[in-house]
This record gives sequence, structure tokens and C-alpha cells, in this order.
Amino acid sequence: MAPITAASDEKTHQALLDKLDIYAVRKSFRNPHWKPAQRRNKNIKQIVADASRKEASVQATQNNSGVSTPALPLSEAMTPVETARRPPNIAQAAQSLSTLVLEKNIRAAMGNATGGPAATYTNIESAPSFHPSSQRRYCDITGLPAPYTDPKTRLRYHNKEIFGTIRTMPQNISEGYLAARGAHTVLK
Repeated sequence: MAPITAASDEKTHQALLDKLDIYAVRKSFRNPHWKPAQRRNKNIKQIVADASRKEASVQATQNNSGVSTPALPLSEAMTPVETARRPPNIAQAAQSLSTLVLEKNIRAAMGNATGGPAATYTNIESAPSFHPSSQRRYCDITGLPAPYTDPKTRLRYHNKEIFGTIRTMPQNISEGYLAARGAHTVLK
């Protein structure tokens, strides 16, 4: 048997690695022309910009409505005979109809009990849900999502390292964390 040298051992090791490399294997299930989508989700800056742009367009429509224009004096008002001679302006009629619908919706929203716009699924100003199932629980120490609660101190924690920290804390420190969350007990 020939003696094994470091160089030959290195070469055989590298050859084995090249043979077992999964990245070198052709993957027939992957489309070579596939590209990820450009952008599906909007960030908060884009959402706020879209909302302010929409609000500005509504404000501009309200400013052009008949509510903000003064009424003509009776001497300048047209008689029904004069209006019958003029051809109808469809663009003006469509704009006045859209402003009437918009004003009706605004009046309906103002008549709402809250005084603000009605909460819908697309309304960004709608209030958050207070249903217990939708409330996320966060760690009192780190602020990370907390799936666990310590039964002794009632503090929420993220993992076992935080649990160890909670168990070594004095009672007044854990009461301070509960007070910060609003879950402390006040005895009278």
C-alpha cells in the first residue's frame, strides 16, 4: 500500500467535495427566465403619500363645487327660456353630478355618530381592533413577541434566557415592569 501524503489527501478531499456539491447539479424544476416581482407591498411613506394625495383631490373637488361659489343675483340669473336655447354642456353636468354625490357622501359622513368618516376596510383612519384575539403580546423586557407568561411574576417573556433574567429579578423590579404595562395590582 502506498503511503498517503497530505497533497494527495487534499486532492481526493477536494474531488469528493466537487462531486457532492449540490449547487453544481442542474435543477430542472427551476425556470431560467423567472424573476421576482418588482414591488408588491407599499411602505408607510407611500401609503401616507397616497392618502394625502387622495385627500387633496377631494379638497380640490369640494372647492370647485357649487357650495363655495356665490349665487348669482336675480338680475343676472338666466330665465328658463334662455337656458332652453343653450345647448347642454355634458362635461359641466357630469362634474356637477359628481360634486353633488361627493357632497351627499360628506353630509352622510358628518351625520355619523362619531362625527368622522365611517370606518371601512380601506379607510386608513379606522380605529384598531380591541378584540382579545387580535392583541399581540410583547415581552416586557425586550419588546419582542412573547408567547410565554411567567406564572409567578405575570411578566411576559420571549425565550428561556429572558425567563432566567425574570426569575433573578427582585420583586419591586418586576412590579415596575407590570406597572409600565398597566397590569400591576393595586391593593386598597
